[in-house]
Amino acid sequence: MNLSQTPLALAVTTTRTTCPYCGVGCGVTASLKEDGSLGIKGDEQHPANLGRLCVKGSALSETVDLDGRLLHPQRRNARGELEQVSWDDALDEVAGKFAAIVAQHGPDAVALYVSGQLLTEDYYIANKLMKGYIGSANIDTNSRLCMSSAVAGHKRAFGEDLVPICYEDLELADLVVLVGSNAAWCHPILFQRIARLKETRPAMRLIVIDPRRTATCELADLHLPIKAGTDVWLFNGLMSYLAHRGLRDNAFISAHTNGFDDALAVADADCADPATVARICKVDLQDLLAFYQAFADTEKVVTGFSMGVNQSSAGTDKVNSIINCHLATGRIGKPGMGPFSITGQPNAMGGREVGGLANMLAAHMDLEQPLHREIVQDFWQSPRIADKPGLKAVDMFRAIEDGRIKAVWIMATNPMVSLPDADLVQRALQKCELVVASDVVTQTDTNAYAHLLLPALAWGEKDGTVTNSERRISRQRAFLSAPGEARGDWRTLCEVAQRMGFDGFDFDGPHAIFDEHARLSAYRNGEVDIETEPGKVRRVFNLAGLTGMERSGYDTLVPIQWPVQRLSDGSVAGTARVLQDYRFSTADGRARFVPTAPRSPLHAACEDYPLILNTGRVRDHWHTMTRTGKSATLASHIAESFIDIHPQDALLYGVREGGLARISSRWGAMVARVQHGGGIPRGAVFVPIHWNSQSASDARVGAVVNPVVDPVSGEPEFKHTPVAIEEFRVGWHGFILTRHALALDDITHWTRVQGRDFLRYELAGRNQISDHTAWARSLLGVRDDDADWLEYEDLSDGSYRAVHVVDDRIDMCLFMSARPDLPSRSWLAGLFAKDKLEEADRVGLLVGQPIEKGADTGPTVCSCFGVGRNTLCNAIRTQGLSEVAQVTACLKAGGNCGSCVPEIKKLLVEIRLQNAAEAKDGVAVSCPSAA
Repeated sequence: MNLSQTPLALAVTTTRTTCPYCGVGCGVTASLKEDGSLGIKGDEQHPANLGRLCVKGSALSETVDLDGRLLHPQRRNARGELEQVSWDDALDEVAGKFAAIVAQHGPDAVALYVSGQLLTEDYYIANKLMKGYIGSANIDTNSRLCMSSAVAGHKRAFGEDLVPICYEDLELADLVVLVGSNAAWCHPILFQRIARLKETRPAMRLIVIDPRRTATCELADLHLPIKAGTDVWLFNGLMSYLAHRGLRDNAFISAHTNGFDDALAVADADCADPATVARICKVDLQDLLAFYQAFADTEKVVTGFSMGVNQSSAGTDKVNSIINCHLATGRIGKPGMGPFSITGQPNAMGGREVGGLANMLAAHMDLEQPLHREIVQDFWQSPRIADKPGLKAVDMFRAIEDGRIKAVWIMATNPMVSLPDADLVQRALQKCELVVASDVVTQTDTNAYAHLLLPALAWGEKDGTVTNSERRISRQRAFLSAPGEARGDWRTLCEVAQRMGFDGFDFDGPHAIFDEHARLSAYRNGEVDIETEPGKVRRVFNLAGLTGMERSGYDTLVPIQWPVQRLSDGSVAGTARVLQDYRFSTADGRARFVPTAPRSPLHAACEDYPLILNTGRVRDHWHTMTRTGKSATLASHIAESFIDIHPQDALLYGVREGGLARISSRWGAMVARVQHGGGIPRGAVFVPIHWNSQSASDARVGAVVNPVVDPVSGEPEFKHTPVAIEEFRVGWHGFILTRHALALDDITHWTRVQGRDFLRYELAGRNQISDHTAWARSLLGVRDDDADWLEYEDLSDGSYRAVHVVDDRIDMCLFMSARPDLPSRSWLAGLFAKDKLEEADRVGLLVGQPIEKGADTGPTVCSCFGVGRNTLCNAIRTQGLSEVAQVTACLKAGGNCGSCVPEIKKLLVEIRLQNAAEAKDGVAVSCPSAA
């Protein structure tokens, strides 16, 4: 990425920072070079990734331009138009209106909705302002949508939100169980540690528990495709199996836990018989017993779980059913074993450290404990302290819709896309008296309803800390100067607080905020109210060793895991694993077994809505695509949203692969293209979460998802919504590749895709086009007298092709057909890189396919090196490749982040089977389908 149209470089230097995507927390080195380009590499010294980066991290240089950036404060006027205002005017308005609403309606009439994309320092100030000064706990975060069930499960079992293990334990384990986690796509660097281990230590086993067969399953020794929502039955059955076969650790249970008998009784009530569990979970009994016996036989077991567990109306019970099995066997607090919550966001854990959730206080203290409230208020010297939990995310926006909350400040998140029942969010924002949004981009689905937009710093510009899934605090450092008038979120919050008349917000930088955060973690840590609790409770979260750092120490801080202590010699020591002393953060110091009575999701499939919708991520995109949507590299793998459905269900409900379909629920609807990915069970559909109204006409799946939440954690049921599916009928399909952004409001269905040197639009319409030439010129903005216009039309099959050429260079092209099977986009994309079209290119454009053999590389499989499916197929067939290592040696594919390795493995198997079929039948078969 050349920085000529990006923020000014501070210096030509290499800066160590941290990736802004998933919770693995990979170290990144960003190099600003003399030619103005930005180079991105993995930081070989960072313990989380040791130099490796996934394709999202590797493509960060493609996302730091200023296209679409919010650079100045803006206010929406009476006509609904945004106009630039000064920072003083904007901050005065936020502070004045928040103060007026609090004065008239009380502190619970305002709210902050923040994000795991914030740095810990930003999070800390937001939480301090709301809970200690405004006096309301109405601050919640989009981490509620991904990790709050894990938090609640940890607190119920351990007394504190603790992840016991570290990444090294994955390499020390003899059995890794991944539950509801497609780590190969969602946490690829972590997954590749497991993959490399299996290569060097084949006896190590991987078991994957997931209703879908995902890319992660390609490496698994056993895949248990349980029925969605039956995890508690599965793990209750495991606990019963272990307990009644002499495999429980009675000494550990007796010395370090409470509640075992009650938890076992609940597990036995429904799950003592493996055959019954297998029937309920809809898995083969022998496979179930193989899993149970593998867990029983293996001391060093790590059970990793992610969104498939957390995002459920029984998510907290699912977490505790897993933890119960580790407590029952004493497999916790020792190398190579323990439950492992695989965090979704880069700073979801940092937000939890500072109390960013509505039911928490800062420094792992509890809002419901009077002593903890007194400690925090005493440390802050704040005028008040919230004394009851605030509204969690879903309830917060309900309260906005019904008028209880009259002002909301949204920071670094896009709830119009990411929350369930997203149309309710739209209605809420439309009704809200004051909506403030701090963001780095101007146009998002949420920002369209903001009264005030405040420009924030983006990755590469902001400075602070994040905490990853293994409790490792890392620095995110600035290497680009702030563009326009953008400011750090901590500074914006502090200035609003000061304008509201509050002391305690005069920080001179993130380092000072971090120091206060660290001091609070150590303040009166271990003190207890003896009238309400019998013992001394310590908080494991403690940053005492990091207090008192000067700016220079903060700037050079190396990654370190909490708790952090200062040793007698003055050195600082982190902690790889917690709970090794079996001292838990409960009143009696014991872990708690939690009885987890299994229950089905609230909404079951029915006659009107016979399919179950599951949502999640794809490999190369992130959240709502405000960052990854800028990258041509990342868009090349999966270009548009899709509905993955079993072929027999597609036949039953009258939808066709490659065609468009509409899925609907009681809450909303969306439209996407049908695919048969091969991993979806009967009765289910899968749709990715990323697409929104900026990138597609009607692909916001959050509008479809039901708003039911876990009663303990408040986390929504993203994995289980009853839906119906029907064909979305159109008269024509098409696509455009263009060097210019287009307005497509009149097109029935469209998706916008970032290409390299061009934009791509996938189209479909219901309108009858009588004059394709006139219609195409109008749509593309090409004058009638512009002569360099190539076109072809075939009325017999409804196909039409048009190309506009400027100075012998392709400027834009349009391809249309009555059917969805249109020419290859990857071949056409290559033409936009040419300075001049050759005659063969012009002929190919009219014919609809490349004239030169091999010009069409096919859909991208390896985004890191841009290797397409056709290229892979050709190399595998012609060179007799049979192993991934051979493919990597030949084409580099799979040789960087490894997230495409499962797809390469699958392709190798498919081609091997096709070759066998060809040998038998003597019929040549083409490259396997991209699905």
